[in-house]
Amino acid sequence: LGYSSTSATLISIFAVFLAVQLYVKKYRPPVFWAVMSTSSIAGTLISDFIDRTLHWGYPLGMGVLLSILLVVLGAWKLSGLHMNVAGAMDRRQEAFYWTTILVSNTLGTAMGDFLADSLDWGFLITAGSIGAILLVCACLALFTKCNGVVLFWVAIILTRPFGAAFGDLLTKGTEKGGLDLGTGNASAVIFALFMVFFAYELYVLRKNRIAKAEDNADSNTNVIVEESNV
Repeated sequence: LGYSSTSATLISIFAVFLAVQLYVKKYRPPVFWAVMSTSSIAGTLISDFIDRTLHWGYPLGMGVLLSILLVVLGAWKLSGLHMNVAGAMDRRQEAFYWTTILVSNTLGTAMGDFLADSLDWGFLITAGSIGAILLVCACLALFTKCNGVVLFWVAIILTRPFGAAFGDLLTKGTEKGGLDLGTGNASAVIFALFMVFFAYELYVLRKNRIAKAEDNADSNTNVIVEESNV
């Protein structure tokens, strides 16, 4: 298809999934993760466009993307809408959320390429270093009172370079510091891991729905008993 046609097609797919996500009123895991995965692909394409087509280079591209990200987060903050994405969001909040996700994915891709290639860290050191920072973020979120919103967005930005470096570690040849699993095998491994976590999320959601339904049934039963005693 060519780089331009492929980019346009994949970004269009992301736009379609995003439109569906903004249309639905409830959290739908398949739709949500379709948007999340395609936003990652779109971010990679935009990052490559900045570096390869515009020839800005990683430092300038990262600076511009970081500035855009700060502007989006600042506008979100000034809008008065809450930035805690753990709860329900309205359409305006979701628009801010997905814009931030797209810019974060683009920035993360540029960061991963900069660390692995420009600084010559290699795939293993890049993935290991970023993975360690992500682990620290998780520990801070679980065991301290650090700002959860800040930790969330730091983790979101870092997952992209971690994923890119880890993917290259699996697919690239041994002469380039990779494990030479090939794109097909590596994709199968990553997809299998994703499906495990996705299935676990569906299990937790179903379990919570059942527990909520049982609580509501118990409450209704108690009301009936109280009314009958009266």
